[in-house]
Amino acid sequence: MTNESAPTLNEIRDWPATVSVTRAASALGCSKSHLYELVRRGDCPVRTLRLGTGRAVIVTASLVRLLETGSPDPQPPTPALVAA
Repeated sequence: MTNESAPTLNEIRDWPATVSVTRAASALGCSKSHLYELVRRGDCPVRTLRLGTGRAVIVTASLVRLLETGSPDPQPPTPALVAA
């Protein structure tokens, strides 16, 4: 894959289980800053996993589903805090 072209759907299917926001943005044809903003707001159309503070990765299966169907993958609900 070169920087000039977006990856094909078949190439994306071969990606690891999770990818960086930058790599997912290349598949979606948007800028990484735009996708980071969607992740930050909780409006990302693909499943996002947060790894600590400030680090997020995109679930490849969710990205493939979006590209195949055009439908966003709903995020799981945020677990409620349980009072001890």
